Amino acid sequence: AWGAPEADPAAADGAFHFAAVRRGHALVALQPERGQLQLREDDYHDLTRTPRHHYVAFYLWLRSQGLHALVHVGAHGTLEWLPGKAVALGPDCWPQALLGELPVIYPFIVNDPGEAAQAKRRIGAVTLGHVPPPLLQAALPEALAGLERLLDEYATADGLDPSRRTRLIAAIRQAAQAAGVEDDLAIPAGASAAEAIPRIDRFVCDLKESRFGDGLHVYGAAAGEAAGLLAALDGRRVEPGPSGSPARGCGDVLPTGRNLFAVDPRAVPTRAAHAQGVKLAEELLRAHLQDHGDWPRGLVVDLWGSASMRTAGEEFAMALHLAGLAPVWDGTTGRVTGVEVVPLALLGRPRIDVTLRVSGLFRDIFPGLAGLFELGAEALAAREETAADNPYLSSRAPRVFGPRPGSYGLGMGDVAGDLSDAGRQAAGLAWLAGSEWVVDGAEGRRDRAALESRLAGADAVVHVQDLAETDLLMAPDFAAHQAGVLAARAALGLPDAAAWHLDSSRVEAPRARPLGAEIARVVRARAANPDWAAGMMRHGFRGGAEIAATLDNLAAFAQLTRSVPGHLFDLYHEATLGRDEVVAFLDAENPQALAMLRARFDALRAAGLWRGLRNSTGGERL
Repeated sequence: AWGAPEADPAAADGAFHFAAVRRGHALVALQPERGQLQLREDDYHDLTRTPRHHYVAFYLWLRSQGLHALVHVGAHGTLEWLPGKAVALGPDCWPQALLGELPVIYPFIVNDPGEAAQAKRRIGAVTLGHVPPPLLQAALPEALAGLERLLDEYATADGLDPSRRTRLIAAIRQAAQAAGVEDDLAIPAGASAAEAIPRIDRFVCDLKESRFGDGLHVYGAAAGEAAGLLAALDGRRVEPGPSGSPARGCGDVLPTGRNLFAVDPRAVPTRAAHAQGVKLAEELLRAHLQDHGDWPRGLVVDLWGSASMRTAGEEFAMALHLAGLAPVWDGTTGRVTGVEVVPLALLGRPRIDVTLRVSGLFRDIFPGLAGLFELGAEALAAREETAADNPYLSSRAPRVFGPRPGSYGLGMGDVAGDLSDAGRQAAGLAWLAGSEWVVDGAEGRRDRAALESRLAGADAVVHVQDLAETDLLMAPDFAAHQAGVLAARAALGLPDAAAWHLDSSRVEAPRARPLGAEIARVVRARAANPDWAAGMMRHGFRGGAEIAATLDNLAAFAQLTRSVPGHLFDLYHEATLGRDEVVAFLDAENPQALAMLRARFDALRAAGLWRGLRNSTGGERL
């Protein structure tokens, strides 16, 4: 597939060259590109694509150096995603063929059990948990301080002074429009005060309650992490430790530095996760009913493996409850043995027609859940209920879809790299191609027509985010999944669907927000916050890369949804290229990131996705 070894771009003078340096007994090296640099995202999860010659040579060279162990720094490398079996790998599987018997020690963020499990299953790694960065409370942006004062004044005037109340309503609407908040929330100009004011107030409260990570974590700074690494290098047993999010109350993950383990996939969802899943479903239905005046008719639920392991299946339990189903557990083992139908009288609403789009990791870790959901759908199809209350009566089509067996990801590539209409069309088709396989617990089968039919019958999509320490602008996967389905609908000529972001990071108070409102919340609370930039500037080159990546991810959402308002790009431009100290930092520590920021803003302007406040992204005001 890659031609002759000497044709590899990294081959020169009859040899391969690696980015490596010796420091005493340590050899520090950068993992080579698995495939083509320009197709990095596509190649990352493609298990049909063998690694290039340079990559193979690198690991063979490592094995020739007499190393006692390989310490992999940085979660989600490429080695554990190479072609081969999902578990019980043999010598014909690429990860084992390259590693041989070399032990792998893998510091891994403690809140990512799914990808840690992949490293355990496919490269036999000892995964040493480390904490995420501490959370900072996001202060309300200064530009919205006046709006908050008006809202506070309105709260005291409501019901006491009608004329004052009327004046305050007008002032609040004017201030919200001037700040772009009404655009963020898609509030029409003719909306009533009863509709607009509560939504504006809730958004301002959400901003004040938002949190974000303070910089990046330095491994070994937390108690136990250095000791765990040294124990592993010494060949001693490393104590096991649970995975999860400290911000969600999982205090048992501390101290970190232990060998991560996760939940029993056969016990998912647990009883506690089911109770929380019911709460998530009710919050989603409340928000949709409030904004759209009716229940959703059909809903596409996006399920990820790591999140489901962290929450013990809250998201899957939510999907069950939306359909009017509940798990059945074995009383002795706590494992899920089936599902039962919740009567309509107890639901108090129609059953929602649910379609699951599951990730490749979810498919592999929870092989029984797809069959469980289809079993529930069959039970619903046999009920004596009206079609208005039970959409499962009229359709016995498959309802669980994912990527091709043995593959992962959506294969969209760099969405922000092509901001044209054709680029959006291609991204939508990539989402369809990466989701068209029916997941039924067996080999799976391709059924594009069934997937398109399910999309046509859905009027809403939802993604659940359980982590407070990350957000939808911190990784490209969020745009690919949450907005990719919207681009897929557009590629099929389907009308817009309600897109929901269900924030479950606060267990006691989950919050469903429209996708546009969530993007605006993240930009205002974190991305455009000087405190976040200051945290990143403590970390040199890597911090600069994070600043550039946030714009890439915002641009990807703009490209796929075509509904990100320009003032959000204004805010990020002012927070980055509009601040001399940030430009100076990037110029000194990561000039590539600075060039990428400037190029991306230029591309957004050229594509008509951002008008811009300046006559050049480097420069002076108009």
